[in-house]
Amino acid sequence: MKRFVWRLQRVLDIKIKEEQIKRAQLLEITEKLTFAQSELLMQRRILADTINSLSQVEPKKRLDRQELFLKHSAINDELIDKLEKKVKEIEKQQKDKINEIIKIKQFRKSLEKMREETKTQFIKEQEKIEQKDADEMTTMAVSRRIMEQALVSLHK
Repeated sequence: MKRFVWRLQRVLDIKIKEEQIKRAQLLEITEKLTFAQSELLMQRRILADTINSLSQVEPKKRLDRQELFLKHSAINDELIDKLEKKVKEIEKQQKDKINEIIKIKQFRKSLEKMREETKTQFIKEQEKIEQKDADEMTTMAVSRRIMEQALVSLHK
């Protein structure tokens, strides 16, 4: 039997490799997102802890600390806003990368299905050819036997 060779195998191999690369990129993006989210959470926690600690200080000492806190709160708010924007941007990148992976995976699956259908068709054709060859060999063998019997009966 002939060996099955599929013309689009190279395309399938490239798509498989491309999907692996995109998955690795998605992992990197997810790690960045996790880091940015933890950084944002930490900044919010620091802010909340500072507010809580201020509320427990005596009123006379609290005024000085509140003044210092208010000076730095604008910086903290700006930092938190930047981190929130960064998280949203990374989430969008993550969503886009997931969509890319889904498209590649769908294309790859359709190629794999096409390959299986083509291989099944190839095997059926090869079996037909083998059956035809076997039938021809049987016909030739039967024809030879008949001719041999005819020759033997003529010589008698």
